[in-house]
Amino acid sequence: MNDLPFPTVGIAGIGLIGGSLAKDLRAFGLAGRILGWNRTAAHAERAVELGLVDAALPTLGELAAQSDLLVLAMPVDVLAERLPALLDAARPDQTLIDVGSTKRALAEAVAGHPNRARYVACHPMAGTERSGPDAAVDNLFRNRFTLIIDPWLSAPDALSRVRALWERIGAVLAEMSAEEHDRTAALLSHMPHVLAYALARTIKEAERNQALNARFAGGGLASMTRIAHSPISMWQPIFRQNKGPLLEAVDAFADHLAAFRRAIAEDDGDALAELMR
Repeated sequence: MNDLPFPTVGIAGIGLIGGSLAKDLRAFGLAGRILGWNRTAAHAERAVELGLVDAALPTLGELAAQSDLLVLAMPVDVLAERLPALLDAARPDQTLIDVGSTKRALAEAVAGHPNRARYVACHPMAGTERSGPDAAVDNLFRNRFTLIIDPWLSAPDALSRVRALWERIGAVLAEMSAEEHDRTAALLSHMPHVLAYALARTIKEAERNQALNARFAGGGLASMTRIAHSPISMWQPIFRQNKGPLLEAVDAFADHLAAFRRAIAEDDGDALAELMR
C-alpha cells in the first residue's frame, strides 16, 4: 500500500469527480480495493463494468462500514443531510472527505460533532460539464488546485494522509476557511455557471421566436455556454446553498454589464474602450 494507509477506499457517487478519482487511485496504486455506491443503481453497475470500482455495494451505510477512506462525491444537499450520520458511525482510524462545491453549509452541519476531526473537507477545482461514470477521465486533478477547507478542524493524521493522496495524483493544494471558500467559489465557479445558463436561455428563446438560427453560432458562443450542459441535479443545490455569496457575485457582474450597456447606448467609444481595457 505504499505509504498511504487506505487499504479500502469507498466512493459514494461514482460520476465525473468520484470516478476520475477512482481512476487515479488505481493508476497510482493508492488503494488496495476500491468500492462504490451510487444513488442510481445503473450508474453503480456501469462503474463496475468500466473497472472504476471493484464492487458496488447496495447501501451507503455498508460502503462506509467497509471503507478506510470514504469519499463523498454526492450533490451538496445530499452531503449536508448524510454527513452527520456518517460521522456518528465513523471509526477512530477512518477518514472521510467530500469533494463538494460549497462548504459553509457542510461546516455548519457538523460543527461541534464529536467525530468532526475524522472529516477533511476538500474541493478539487476541476471538472467538465459531463456527468455519470462514463465521464470519468485520467489525470483530471493534475496541476489543478484542490482546496482543503478548515484544515485546523481535522485530525493531524487524517489531514496528512489526505494531503498526501491529492499530492500523489498531481493536485496543487491550498487551504482556506469555509467562508472564504464559498466567496471564492461564487466568483470563480458558481457565478459563471449562472451566466452560462442565462446566456443559453437567451439564445434558445431567440431561436424559439425565430429571431435567429443558432446553427450559425461560432466557437465563442459554444465556449461560453459549454458549462450550461452541467447537470441540474448538481448545480441547483449549489446555487441554493451558496445563495449569499452567489447573489453578491451576480450583482457585481450585473453592475459591469450595466456599464457596458450604458456606454453602448450612449455611443461612448472612449467609455467602451476603457471598460474593455
